[in-house]
Amino acid sequence: MSATRTAVAPTDTEHIVTETTSNDRAEGYGPDATAEPGERLRALDRLVGTWTVTGGATGTVRYERALGGFFLIQHVNLEQYGQTVTGFEVIGHLHPFGEPVSEEIASRFYDAQGNTFDYVYELDDDTLTIWAGAAGSPAYFRGTFTDGGTVMTGEWVYPGGGGYPSTMTRR
Repeated sequence: MSATRTAVAPTDTEHIVTETTSNDRAEGYGPDATAEPGERLRALDRLVGTWTVTGGATGTVRYERALGGFFLIQHVNLEQYGQTVTGFEVIGHLHPFGEPVSEEIASRFYDAQGNTFDYVYELDDDTLTIWAGAAGSPAYFRGTFTDGGTVMTGEWVYPGGGGYPSTMTRR
């Protein structure tokens, strides 16, 4: 489908502006599109399940696959610094309309206060890094899976020396 718009400027010299738009770049969309969740995202399937969180924040998180495995959803119910933190996070490759699928795994967390936080997930063997904002950020979580993948022990690191330890244990 394409559309053309033509405008004629009312001056002594005719000036014609032509703009053509097309959905020819809409690859990977539509009823005939075939796609599979990427390997980087599938590697995060080891998070699927319910975890007890201890350390600087306490409570539970639950990860589940969504929409054919193209996304993970994290449900969060924690207490941190005397405050309740509830929300959910959508984790997956970005794939804007007409653009290629992103290499990195991005996420957005939505909390019960109306806040949104963006992250980038990287899994290298048994080490998970969750960058706050963009990859390479000075704020991040880095943890390691142990005990056959049933425990994740790590630390949130914040610029200026802040942060806290965090352990997740699979229920």
